[in-house]
Amino acid sequence: MDKILEAVVMSSYPNNVKQGLVRRVIEAAKQPMDSEQCWSMLELSTKLYLTGDTKYKREIGKEVLEVYGHYHPEEFEEFFNVRFLLSLLQEGYGPLGKRSHYVLDYIQLGLQFVLESPSANSIFSLLRIEVLRKVCERPSPKQCAKISKLLTQHPQCIPTGKHLLLFCQQLIRCIGQFQCVSEGEEEIMEFLEQVNKVSGLLQRIWRTQTSAILPSLKELFTIISSTEEQEAPSNALASVVQFVPLELMDGVIRNLTNDDSITDVQMMMAIGRMIDWVSWPLGKNIDKWIIALLKGLAAVKKFSILIEVTLSKIEKVFSKLLYPIVREGALSVLQYMLLSFQHSHEAFHLLLPHIPRLVASLKKEDSNSAASCLEQLAELIHCMFFRFSGFPDLYEPVLEAVKALPIPNEDRIKHLLGQNAWTSQKNELACFYPRLASKSETGKIGLINLGNTCYMNSIIQSLFMASDFRHSVLNLTEGNSQPLMTKLQWLFAFLEHSQRPAISPESFLSASWPPWFTPGAQQDCSEYLKYLLDRLHEEEKTGKRIYQKLKESSLMSQVVEHHYLNKTLIEKMFGGKMMTKIRCLKCLNVSSREEAFTDLSLAFPPSDRNVCGSTSVLPVEEIGPQFIEPPENAGQLTGSPWVRRKAPKAGDHAAPLMSVETLGFQEPGEAANPVRANDVGVDAAKGPVSAFEEQACAPKDSRSVPDLINYFLSPERLTAENKYHCEKCASLQDAEKVAELTEGPHYLILTLLRFSFDPRTMKRKKILDNVSIPVVLKLPILVAPEETEEVCQRGKSGSVPGNGFMTVVYDLCSVVVHSGISSESGHYYCYSRECTDTVPQGQPQDGVPKPASDKQLDFEIQWYLFNDTRVSFSSFESVSNVTSFFPKDTAYVLFYRQRPGRQSCLLHEALAEAGRLHGEPSLHKDLMEAISKDNILFLQEQEKEARNRAAYISALPKSPLWWRDLDRDKDDDSSSGGCSPAAGGGGSGSFHGLVF
Repeated sequence: MDKILEAVVMSSYPNNVKQGLVRRVIEAAKQPMDSEQCWSMLELSTKLYLTGDTKYKREIGKEVLEVYGHYHPEEFEEFFNVRFLLSLLQEGYGPLGKRSHYVLDYIQLGLQFVLESPSANSIFSLLRIEVLRKVCERPSPKQCAKISKLLTQHPQCIPTGKHLLLFCQQLIRCIGQFQCVSEGEEEIMEFLEQVNKVSGLLQRIWRTQTSAILPSLKELFTIISSTEEQEAPSNALASVVQFVPLELMDGVIRNLTNDDSITDVQMMMAIGRMIDWVSWPLGKNIDKWIIALLKGLAAVKKFSILIEVTLSKIEKVFSKLLYPIVREGALSVLQYMLLSFQHSHEAFHLLLPHIPRLVASLKKEDSNSAASCLEQLAELIHCMFFRFSGFPDLYEPVLEAVKALPIPNEDRIKHLLGQNAWTSQKNELACFYPRLASKSETGKIGLINLGNTCYMNSIIQSLFMASDFRHSVLNLTEGNSQPLMTKLQWLFAFLEHSQRPAISPESFLSASWPPWFTPGAQQDCSEYLKYLLDRLHEEEKTGKRIYQKLKESSLMSQVVEHHYLNKTLIEKMFGGKMMTKIRCLKCLNVSSREEAFTDLSLAFPPSDRNVCGSTSVLPVEEIGPQFIEPPENAGQLTGSPWVRRKAPKAGDHAAPLMSVETLGFQEPGEAANPVRANDVGVDAAKGPVSAFEEQACAPKDSRSVPDLINYFLSPERLTAENKYHCEKCASLQDAEKVAELTEGPHYLILTLLRFSFDPRTMKRKKILDNVSIPVVLKLPILVAPEETEEVCQRGKSGSVPGNGFMTVVYDLCSVVVHSGISSESGHYYCYSRECTDTVPQGQPQDGVPKPASDKQLDFEIQWYLFNDTRVSFSSFESVSNVTSFFPKDTAYVLFYRQRPGRQSCLLHEALAEAGRLHGEPSLHKDLMEAISKDNILFLQEQEKEARNRAAYISALPKSPLWWRDLDRDKDDDSSSGGCSPAAGGGGSGSFHGLVF
């Protein structure tokens, strides 16, 4: 029968005639047959399958093999034996020089008929060894794909044990040598399919043998980091990385970047070749791995590698935006490369000549992918404009190209720049500048985070920006017996005069550390601030007075000295007084107690409380007197100006909010003296300030700082379990409690009580309500007649008969922001500006210092953002809108500075007089020498680092610029900018350029 079949196949009959004759032979083969005849037919079908010179012959061979394997299994197993397979694999089949390329296909075909045979295990053992040997011989992509197909269908043939690791490593080496020699699109698609089969086998192995992943990756890194290879490894290696689980990324990157055995040149070679992988169209998560390695190198400060790689590869990455199939990954890598390269404009300026052409090409493509890319590219370009301003000639063509695209707002730009920088300490990159850099452009100095110490850093920067307090601390005399204040003085002095971009507050942290704080854990910055101010206050009370120098130099009059030298510096700067009054609602007896405070803790009103605003932060209609129902025995209150609030009942609307000005009690018989409506709240002046008022005005469903202050000062009913023990009645009685400010602090600190304890979760939860912050705040201060006459002896207006309120104006100077949802976690940063009494060289009018104009205070004073080591310029708009853009970032602690006025005129005069005589604070000798030595040391460190880096960079191999894609696009105006399968243009040549 074999002779008949061979004769039919080799005949010159038409194929349809042959097919009919072959069909008869195959049907006859299904009948019982002696083993000799079966063996002959198997030999013939093997010959046809392996050496047939046409597809038709191979198909007939395959069909006959399948029939004999199915109907004559014993004969097939005897023929398909281990010795025969070993001969096929090691010697091949066919004449010399024309060995068959279908051996692996043949084995895969035959294996399905011997899986249950006794010889199966022997065949599997043989194949485990032979496939490893084959892979070590570096077969072609096509043969590798056949091996992968065989092992994927028959995983019993995959090497095991230590051979499995070797197999994976050698398979990766094979992929590293894959090259597509043809530029035809069909051949390229076939090549991509072959690569996908090989990498898919690795994925299958890694799923069942996770222990093989890390050794495989180590081999991959060895290949791409090699500096000895003449030819760069294939970009097909990108197909391997896409199957590595992302949860391993952090550990892998950390091990790589901290491995001392890897040289910088090897690392640069590896990351450079990985960046080339953005060209690979089948890769997933390739961009994530590239960005993770770049971030890892930044974390260990390998800036020379990052700079060299960025400058040599960024144009190539940019060019890949032309191709939709790789656009998303290329754009991610480009965004990180540009946004992290913030120490110099060099990388961005390399792209300037090419941006207009790319934008035009993307617009011409007119697809969703191109439109999304254009928007993100425009955002990126505007970030670079913001970061590297001052090049109008260079930027004009680019600006023209993107003028129709959306422009991100400044907060978005700052967020992108702040989140992606290699380092927040600009001077760490000083050695890569043409000249040595000093502080950041703000002139301010950051504080190093010592492990969740942002709560302390934000408070220190806020205190430092309180200029009156800072000057007083810096003027502290040597040997003052105040160790903590001395450490604060040293810290302030370094923040003022150091050349470093950031300094470590380690010494001050250890000295000011509250003993109950847990090291390394996030803490409440308000709690730290209270503890710090209390420590400084108590320390000065038991030591020397900080104003001793002022006393000795007779800068103060005896009256001023008597009035102020009995106070500590903390009391002078942050101390205020508050009168708490409790009135028994039965006998109307009032008890009062005056208390000192350094901050006001403001709780949030209930959600049903009506605090909506209209034209200003504190609406005019909320400022007038509020009357509430009298007690049942109305006769007791005849002619009395006393008012009280009715206790709300369930279901009732909440009583209207009583304004700050009307919360004072008058004694029976005294005339009520309500203050004017515009004496409290925010400054209602017209002009530029009104813009800020409108920004700060709370929406109907939000709060404002005056709302919280009004709630803090509103009467509280003491009833039920909270009844008050009246000494006059000698029993528990319903009462009303009210607080009045009797002395306004120089610096008013407001803490918004955002953290409350949740008994259900047993944790402190955070109130995320947005609170509008006025830049100018007016507070009513209750002033007694004698105090009014004494303190305001030179003021002609504003004094009131009897007990009355005096308006004190405060300017916002710092806002500490908490980012997060819990006090035990998150991050603190602060916005600050320096509010000072900027008075022209003229004499104060009527003895009262002339305050700076509203315009100057609100618009001309620069805001700064202090975020640990990073200090940047900011604005009040950013302060006002931070919660709108980032809902978890909420104002927590506010610092306001009192404007010069009648109540504060003596302290302001003393500070102003001391400032005129002394100018900037003069530091004592030891402190000046310490700062000078550290600055010299820092410059020496910079100089040494610059020399080392310069010598290192010159030894690095230079990578050629790669710009074929955009040059090709320029020459081919008909191209849509995309590869032909996705965008219908570009041709096969451009597709080949994409992949290779």
